[in-house]
Amino acid sequence: MELVSPGAPVNALAEDVVVNLQSIQLDLVSHKRVKGSTGINLDAHFPHPCSLFSPFSLSPSSKHFLSLNLKPRHCNKRKHSKCSQFLTHHVSAMHRVGSASNGNNSTRPRKEKRLTYVLNDSDDTKHCAGINCLALLTSDGSDYLFTGSRDGRLKRWVLAVDRATCSATFESHVDWVNDAVLVGDSTLVSCSSDTTLKTWNALSLGTCTRTLRQHSDYVTCLASAGKNSNIVASGGLGGEVFIWDIEAAATPVSKSNDTAVDESSNGINGSGNLLPLTSLRTVNSSTNMSMNTNQSQGYIPTAAKGHKDSVYALATNESGTILVSGGTEKVVRVWDTRTGSKTLKLRGHTDNIRALLLDSTGRYCLSGSSDSMIRLWDIGQQRCVHSYAVHTDSVWALASTPTFSHVYSGGRDFSLYLTDLQTRESSLLCTGEHPILRLALHDDSIWVASTDSSVHRWPTEGCNPEKIFQRGNSFLAGNLSFSRARVSLEGSTPVPVYKEPTLTILGTPAIVQHEILNNKRHVLTKDASGSVKLWEITKGDVIEDYGKVSFEEKKEELFEMVSIPAWFTVDTRLGSLSVHLDTPQCFSAEMYLADLNIVGKPEDDKVNLARETLKGLLAHWLRKRKQRTGSPAPANGELLSGKDIASRSLNHSRIEVDGSSENDTMVYPPFEFSVTSPPSIITEGSHGGPWRKKITDLDGTKDEKDFPWWCLDCVLNNRLPSRENTKCSFYLQPCEGSSVQIVTQGKLSAPRILRIHKVINYVVEKMVLDKPLDSLSADGSFAPGLTGSQSQHQTVGDGSFRSGFKPWQKLRPSIEILCNNQVLSPEMSLATVTTNCICIRGFLVIM
Repeated sequence: MELVSPGAPVNALAEDVVVNLQSIQLDLVSHKRVKGSTGINLDAHFPHPCSLFSPFSLSPSSKHFLSLNLKPRHCNKRKHSKCSQFLTHHVSAMHRVGSASNGNNSTRPRKEKRLTYVLNDSDDTKHCAGINCLALLTSDGSDYLFTGSRDGRLKRWVLAVDRATCSATFESHVDWVNDAVLVGDSTLVSCSSDTTLKTWNALSLGTCTRTLRQHSDYVTCLASAGKNSNIVASGGLGGEVFIWDIEAAATPVSKSNDTAVDESSNGINGSGNLLPLTSLRTVNSSTNMSMNTNQSQGYIPTAAKGHKDSVYALATNESGTILVSGGTEKVVRVWDTRTGSKTLKLRGHTDNIRALLLDSTGRYCLSGSSDSMIRLWDIGQQRCVHSYAVHTDSVWALASTPTFSHVYSGGRDFSLYLTDLQTRESSLLCTGEHPILRLALHDDSIWVASTDSSVHRWPTEGCNPEKIFQRGNSFLAGNLSFSRARVSLEGSTPVPVYKEPTLTILGTPAIVQHEILNNKRHVLTKDASGSVKLWEITKGDVIEDYGKVSFEEKKEELFEMVSIPAWFTVDTRLGSLSVHLDTPQCFSAEMYLADLNIVGKPEDDKVNLARETLKGLLAHWLRKRKQRTGSPAPANGELLSGKDIASRSLNHSRIEVDGSSENDTMVYPPFEFSVTSPPSIITEGSHGGPWRKKITDLDGTKDEKDFPWWCLDCVLNNRLPSRENTKCSFYLQPCEGSSVQIVTQGKLSAPRILRIHKVINYVVEKMVLDKPLDSLSADGSFAPGLTGSQSQHQTVGDGSFRSGFKPWQKLRPSIEILCNNQVLSPEMSLATVTTNCICIRGFLVIM
């Protein structure tokens, strides 16, 4: 920083400046790293130290101007665009450069495990993303509907005539739930894009009994014989099809041997040892492979090998002896589940096969495809018996009557059809607003799941589907796909039989758009219904619901000229906000307590945002951990609620970010997460695979085998990983034409989060209050930025801030900091000053 006359021309601005931003030094023009450096240098040389001014040489009643200028080395007109490109691209990516190796022989450090927390809606009984699967169970006179969603959860609904009540949430998968089937009396099996299958006690409160790991990619579909067999087949994007005996897979295995089965929901066995994947024995598509349940080796499923590409659909007969599969290869493959051998292939579809059904005997098969066709196959004769051109777009879901005489179909055209397989007569039952993903028949009704988070029940006359056709508006299904499309174009689209569903299980609209605001604590979202909300991610709450307004306009309205490091990332893949914390980047952001509106603490105390967020997330876990161990938790492991803040002494020492001082165990209000709608944690430790649980369900048993080591090191031991430089180095110089006398020279440094009003305060003390220059540290450190130091409070505070006024507002004379003749706001931080720079006429100027 240089203090120059506000009227000076641009080309008259003096000396260069060095700003330490990150952990690796770069040359601005060449974009090369400087060997052995410890900071990013926007100008790699110091031609002259800038000067400080006399501590007492201006009138307190006058207004004085100080101007900032940041000048890159060797920047001329021909290189302006290059400098601008470097600033907009390379500076924003410096945190990535900082993790690169420094020497030719060094290796890039391995990527540490991530911790993610998913913010849940206030009504946690609802799904917040599309419904991928449905399953029905009748037990003890009660009917239950199970729904699996793209939000990563399954829910159990108790069905009544006019309502459905959520009685349990099954939460363990860390990605989309793609399918779910019921096996035996009360075992629910689900599969997910997290590459696992999980078994659950269907009538429990959400207990995951096993995690089965064998797939190498997303698991997309399941098939089972229901109560008649323990056999479940799974298929996925890796072209793999596995046949599982769920009862055998649930048998305890020796803990000293490998197995593909985890004994708990988070993939860790009873002793806490990793249960690694077991390689399948190599077999070709024509080789039989029996299931191995050898107790010494653990359970290995049968591999049905033959697919060369993704598998999207599976179906089995009532006895579970025959399995059919289909996917992107456009053929239906038939397997013997007892051996895993492929018996035949059925060709006819011209696009991906997305849905399959088998009759109870295993003779007839129905297939739905992205070519918009439904085909009926006779497996015994190995040929297609009929083709039905009912839909105008991809067919994604099929359900048949018990006698296999009629089929219900839905897909990408938002429509649900009923078709008589013998007469080819078809009728449009209803149309919706979203593509149909899954169907489930229940008595005289059918449940319809779609890409929406709600599930609808429609009447079907399931016992006598002929009644539907008697109402008229039916048509004969053609046998060529273009025939149905042509009829639709001619304007003879059928009229739906039903206008409204008989029951709807409402979901929460999925978040479809988001924007992280500049303050790096708030995220603006827009959901599928058009509602715009503002979230505070450090406590997981919606702080403002704006309703259905323009997202872009609201984003511009909330814009702030602030610069805080990007310490987290966000995605909405699960229909809600998933906040990702990766070390060491997540520990790069700090804020003053005053900026967080935390009262009763020194104005200049600062906190690390990631560390405080972790403390808030794991507060319940730490309390349970203390109770479980039966011994007092370490002083740095016991968290206090925000309501205890007032009773804490103002002399309580805050920690230094390097962990050199005692850990402050307080959970501040801006980091207290809700216990009524708590977020869910998704992470993994040194053993097992990823797991997911609500923070209030953590029982204190999880430890370093379950959490990332850096997370526990932060919360329990008050140690943060080494981070990039958090300070700026600069020089001060009086304006041209000022009566200030230069008395000293030297470089100053201050935290990047330091506000400009602290710089003003520092200047005034040296000019007006005639303070000695001992408030500078030996290396020129800027005293007002020393966290928790006594010199800071001597320099900044004269007691005026306690009366409700900021110290810089009461000090005289009035000082303003300018950059290229533009006054900088006193509330602007040094980081904001250095971040909002572009290259104009060879100079970096503040915009």
